[in-house]
Amino acid sequence: MSGITIALSKGRIFEETLPLLAAAGIVPAEDPEKSRKLIIATSRADVRVVIVRASDVPTYVQYGAADMGIAGKDVLLEHGGAGLYQPLDLKIARCRMCVAAPAGFDYAAAVRQGARLCIATKYITVAREHFAAKGVHVDLIKLYGSMELAPLAGLAEAIVDLVSSGATLKANNLVEVEEIMGISSRLIVNQAALKMKRELLQPVIAAIEGAIK
Repeated sequence: MSGITIALSKGRIFEETLPLLAAAGIVPAEDPEKSRKLIIATSRADVRVVIVRASDVPTYVQYGAADMGIAGKDVLLEHGGAGLYQPLDLKIARCRMCVAAPAGFDYAAAVRQGARLCIATKYITVAREHFAAKGVHVDLIKLYGSMELAPLAGLAEAIVDLVSSGATLKANNLVEVEEIMGISSRLIVNQAALKMKRELLQPVIAAIEGAIK
C-alpha cells in the first residue's frame, strides 16, 4: 500500500490518541471497541489503522506491516525497540512502573539483608535490569495477567507492574514499595518507511507534535 498504515491498540491508548490523530486530519471511520474489523479506514484515503494487541504494536512497525504506531514505553522496553525510530513522547496513557508487595511485608529490610526475592511480573526485562542495578538477587516469574494474585497466593513475595491510580493494589492489600520509572506512550516509526514515505509521514508526525504542545 502506498499510503500510511498506523498500528494502534484498543482501550486507553486508542482513546487518548484520537485527538492527536485528529490534529493531523486523521479520523478513524469506526470505533474498534464496537467494530469487529481489524483494519479500519480513516477520513484520509491514504491512511488506514490496524488494530493489534498493545504488545504487538512494535513488532508490526519493526517489520514494516505498519509504518507507524503508538506504544507504551513499558512495551517498547520489553520489545527492545530494534529498528524503530521513536520521535515523540506523546505524554498520554501515563502511569508508573512499580514494585509492590503485601502491606505487611518489610521489603526494605529484605533488600537490605540481601534476601533472594521472588518477583512476579509481565515485564521481565525491566525487572531484571532494575534489580541488577541495585545488586538485589531475584528469581523472576513471568505472568500474563492479574499480578496482584501472585503474592496473595504465595507464588511471589512482590510484583513489578504498571500502576495508575493504585486502586487495584489497595483492593488486594498491596502497597507500592518502589517506583522504577514513569511510563507514557510513544510514537514509533518504521525506519525504512521514514525514508521511503517521508513526504507522507513527516506532515503527520509534525501535526501530532504540534497537538502535544
